[in-house]
Formats: sequence, structure tokens, C-alpha cells
Amino acid sequence: MIDEKAVVSPDAHVHESAYVGPYAVVGPAVEIGAGTRIEGHAVIKGPTTIGENNHIFQFASIGDDPQDKKYHGEQTRLVVGNGNTIREYCTINRGTIQDQGITRVGDDNWLMAYTHIAHDCVVGDHTIFANNASIAGHVHIGDHAILGGFTAVHQFCRLGASSLCSMFSYVTKDIPAYVIVSGRPAEPRGVNVEGLKRRGFSAAQIRGVREGYRAVYRQGLSLEEAIRLLEERTAGDPVLATFVESLRASSRGLIR
Repeated sequence: MIDEKAVVSPDAHVHESAYVGPYAVVGPAVEIGAGTRIEGHAVIKGPTTIGENNHIFQFASIGDDPQDKKYHGEQTRLVVGNGNTIREYCTINRGTIQDQGITRVGDDNWLMAYTHIAHDCVVGDHTIFANNASIAGHVHIGDHAILGGFTAVHQFCRLGASSLCSMFSYVTKDIPAYVIVSGRPAEPRGVNVEGLKRRGFSAAQIRGVREGYRAVYRQGLSLEEAIRLLEERTAGDPVLATFVESLRASSRGLIR
């Protein structure tokens, strides 16, 4: 399943059911799992581990050195999970020793053309990066988050689960779970109700998230006051508990 025109290092480990297209380059210390398809002209450098049933399109650059002036050739990694679609000209860099030394991409993510995931980022599962969305170093993206086209995220930011950034958003602070933002700089616009409905959230769960949003953004409370108020309501409501946890996890301050 390796095209005769591909360049594959003898130190790479490519599963027998994986495919590597013509003129693709797979470097040393790269592992490619079962069913993964690497199209022609893609470049995969290591140390990088790519799981099963991924589809990496032509001209993507995966696992190259971090774009960080503090990087001086240290042994760092990229780990990509299963079932991801990585389209043309996507770039995903390895980690740095200033963090955990690993960039991680989870499962079933959809990365459209020209997206960029910088060093030391942690991307969850089932996310969507629309064309030209870019996240700087050390960013954490929660499960089911959506980044609209040309979204830019400042380093060290956290985007909560099922959050949504509209097209051209410029994110400089943390976004709680389930919240929609837009603008430059991004501002909160409400709850991602349609996304929650599509994921099967009940009307009661969505109502609880909306009440949580009002406590944080509409009642004039400090963040600490809002968290204390919402903590009383999280018992038996894991959806609201996820919202509250995303508030607690903020380190750069919330978009408010």
C-alpha cells in the first residue's frame, strides 16, 4: 500500500493496511496506524504517532519542528488519534520542552484546508476547524468545538466543549463550554443552542446552560459569585457541571 514514488524512511512504521501516496514523505520515528491514508505530496515527520483510519490530504505538513524560537532540536512529539480528516496544506507541529513536549490531536476531528495547530496544543474529539483557522501554541480545544474560517486563537487560551467561534473571530481569552463568540476581539454572543440540539441535549439541559450563561453574562455578578451560584445547581446535571468546570479552568480570563 506504499506507492513506489513515495519516500518512506526505513525507521518509520507503516501498518500494512495504511496507504502512502506518490511523492509523499514519511520520515524516521513516524508510526502510521491501520487504515490511515496519506495522499501524495504530504510530509510526515517524527517523532509522530498517527492512529487508525485517518485521511491526510495532499500537501499537508504533519509533525514538523515547532515554530518557536526557544526550540533547539529537543526530542518532542506529535500524537494524532483515530478517524481524523486533515485537508490540504494543514500544518500541525510537534511540542516543546517548555510544556509537556507533546502536541495532541484526538479522534474524529475535521481540519479543513490551511488550518494550523501549533506546538503543545491539545485538541479534543469531534472538533471542526474551518478553512484557515489557526491556533497558537499551548491552546486547548474542547470536544465538539467549532472554529469558523480564519479564526485566530492566542497562545494559552482554552476553548470549552461545544463552543463556537464565528468566521474571522480573534480569540484572546478563554471561552466557556457551549458559548458562541464572534468579533475582533471576540465577544460572547449567546449559547450554541443549535449545536447542543444536534448532539441530543434535552430541552431541560439546554435551559440549564442558558441559565448558567445568564448568571455569568447578564446578572452583573463577578465570576466567583457566578460560579458559587451555579455550583448549587450542578448536582445531577453533568451538562451544567461541564459549563462550571470550564469557568474554573480559565487561566487567561474569560471572554466577557
